[in-house]
Amino acid sequence: MHDELLPWIATEQATLAVIDVDADPILKRRYGYRVPVLLLDGEPVCYGHVDWPEIRRLWALPSHR
Repeated sequence: MHDELLPWIATEQATLAVIDVDADPILKRRYGYRVPVLLLDGEPVCYGHVDWPEIRRLWALPSHR
């Protein structure tokens, strides 16, 4: 997921923080086997694969532009 997002991140001048879910007991309990997970403002956007329509929809909201 990370590598697939990199070109989009550069184009949109977004930032990406990579967090090891398995290293954090709370995150491990919350997401379990639903990794990778992509969060936007702390809310899940997609699990396991990049959901481009959802990412673009959420990114277009006024709170992200």
